[in-house]
Amino acid sequence: MEFVNFKITLDHITITLSTWWLLIGFLFILWMMFGKKWKWKKRKVYEISTLELGIGNQKIILKPNVLDQQIAYKIWVELSTRKAGLPIDENTDVIIEIYNSWYSLFGIIRELMKDIPISKICTKGESEKLVELIINVLNKGIRPHLTKWQAQFRKWYENASLKDENKEKTPQELQKEFPKYNELFADLKETNKHLIYLSEQMKKIAFLMA
Repeated sequence: MEFVNFKITLDHITITLSTWWLLIGFLFILWMMFGKKWKWKKRKVYEISTLELGIGNQKIILKPNVLDQQIAYKIWVELSTRKAGLPIDENTDVIIEIYNSWYSLFGIIRELMKDIPISKICTKGESEKLVELIINVLNKGIRPHLTKWQAQFRKWYENASLKDENKEKTPQELQKEFPKYNELFADLKETNKHLIYLSEQMKKIAFLMA
């Protein structure tokens, strides 16, 4: 392969430049200018434990894109500003309010999932894995506790709060008299722990934290 040569003559000095070397020099300059930026933009990898979420025993690997960051940010905001994503205090928190918070969370996250373009989900990429993870947390992480405990506790609490001997009791005091309180609260705290872990992972993805 032949290349065009350029000759530059300055008095008695002749400089010969090949287009091949000019191309190499140009590519080197581009690499110096943008190489670090391209490296910096390389997507981070996140490993999420389904065991910590109470929905399995495996690791899910995610390389979030901008859409994933937006999804994670919205979910993190909802979790971090509700009782669902905050540690439960047995002496101050009211179980009925926690259940109300979880119920609202269900509806809000469902709406967030609906807003994701179907074209992004059908590509079998990172967004699909993230959406599937969130749905599993709702259906396998939160729903089992609510199915088992919410209805019977609400019915008991409603009846107990109407009794004269309980009129002066605080909600925190009264809820501890639920016949299966210890079992319920242990399950409640375990589910809450999973949601806190989810909130932490969503924050990492949203802000691309290490």
